[in-house]
Amino acid sequence: MNSELLAKALAWQEQDPDPVTRAEVQNLIDTEDEAGLRARFDYRLAFGTAGLRGELGAGPNRMNRVLVAQAAAGIANWLLAHPAYWEGKEKPAVVIGFDGRINSDVFARDSAAVFAGAGIDVLLFDGTVPTPLVAFSVKQGGFSAGIMVTASHNPPRDNGYKVYLGGPNGGSQIIPPVDSEMADQIESVATSKSFATIPMSDQFKVGGSELQEDYLRITAGLISNERDRAPLSTIYTAMHGVGWPAVSHLFEYAGLPRPAVVRSQIEPDGTFPTVAFPNPEEPGALDASFEEARLIKAQLILANDPDADRLAVAVPNHNYTSGYRIFTGDELGLILGAEMGKLAAERGETGTLACSIVSSSALQGVALFMGLDFTQTLTGFKWISKVPNLIFGYEEALGYCVDPKHTPDKDGISAALVIADLAARLAAMGLTLEQHLVNLGELFGHFATGQVSVRLENIDLAKATVAKLRQNPPTEMFGMAVEYTDLSLGSELLPPTDGLRFDLADGRRIIIRPSGTEPKLKCYLQVIGDSESHAKAGLEELTKEVKRLIS
Repeated sequence: MNSELLAKALAWQEQDPDPVTRAEVQNLIDTEDEAGLRARFDYRLAFGTAGLRGELGAGPNRMNRVLVAQAAAGIANWLLAHPAYWEGKEKPAVVIGFDGRINSDVFARDSAAVFAGAGIDVLLFDGTVPTPLVAFSVKQGGFSAGIMVTASHNPPRDNGYKVYLGGPNGGSQIIPPVDSEMADQIESVATSKSFATIPMSDQFKVGGSELQEDYLRITAGLISNERDRAPLSTIYTAMHGVGWPAVSHLFEYAGLPRPAVVRSQIEPDGTFPTVAFPNPEEPGALDASFEEARLIKAQLILANDPDADRLAVAVPNHNYTSGYRIFTGDELGLILGAEMGKLAAERGETGTLACSIVSSSALQGVALFMGLDFTQTLTGFKWISKVPNLIFGYEEALGYCVDPKHTPDKDGISAALVIADLAARLAAMGLTLEQHLVNLGELFGHFATGQVSVRLENIDLAKATVAKLRQNPPTEMFGMAVEYTDLSLGSELLPPTDGLRFDLADGRRIIIRPSGTEPKLKCYLQVIGDSESHAKAGLEELTKEVKRLIS
């Protein structure tokens, strides 16, 4: 075995406080598994605008107590050097939340001890919380930063570390150059200190109930009880995540009946026993919801991902094998965008509707119709949430921000409330959400969007595929010239990003990019048709062509 590699592994093992990951290293050494050691010790898990996210395990290329302590210490050093984020206080203050994934509570408590050891005021939530609550707390509680220990909808063996900043950042996720500056500080800690020599303290506060109450009270104000609603049979799944306590209490605060629940998925469980991949977008993820919904003849299914920052919605439709139709992220984006734009107009407010560049352009039509501004951003709520005077923002991956003034991030809980309220009001008028969507299509155009996603061994392969297409982009499709845009060059409106855009003369659009958080190549497709059926037919044709292109 390579002596340098062995030395790295032994040095890590010596400082690791976790007996499970120490034993993992020892087993790799004993079995002379050089490939396993290289996978853990030849690379370091990158810290970026998504924070940290990766598989649980030993070594710098895995999520573990050593890596998390180094991250917390590096972020603490950055905060101490940037008083502009202290909200006028004598020192920084950090709020920390965690979800129900394996080791989330351990990583959160270690982080609290590291921040407190650096002389920073710390509030650690006293139990699992949804990610939107941390964004809300940073914004409303005047914290310098927020840490959420979660891997969102990633596979069960993953965990992660999401970072929010207060002050000039407005409570939203970090963006460049802050991410690279923090990464430099983390690297400095990793090369100069061991786990045992990173200062830690147990002098931090554990609680957060007042912030949770504030979140529920303010979010409940998004809807009004003065409008007629019809009773609607609704069922909810937390997908083994942490959303149910907030959803159940929020509906009560807002005067809506509590939904029935998918019992097998309502409690947090980091092993995710009933779903292979806890992402509402993945095929099969909602099978348990469909089964329970059929039993009670549910008219509405609401599904949060495990950290409750995303929302999926399904309604009865006998044309589908499950008996239910799942709305796409773009369809929900149109429904919610029209609703939030309407509510803003009723309040006499002006502002901006926003979505990511890979989301449907239908929202632009809503903004134009309602006399609102519209903008598109790079993918990710770190960009969407920073749009000035934002009224509503969304991305097609089931992320919706319906209350940017208070929660500057995607929030599947508040979005669930708005959808449930709208569905009940439509039912009182004899309409369904599906009929409402068709009516919106008549107003703003029939947009069909889809995605071709290819899972690869690592993110580098996805980047290499994009690079290959960049060298030889298609010039023609369906007998039409293709307008090609290299998104890595940036523009007046958008910073550079690793992606390619292809526009056809008939309005069809393709955007291809590597995922920022998963080893995937993602292709986003859009078609505009004269009718819903025309748009869907065009999307099927475009999907086949894109699969051929990337094959």
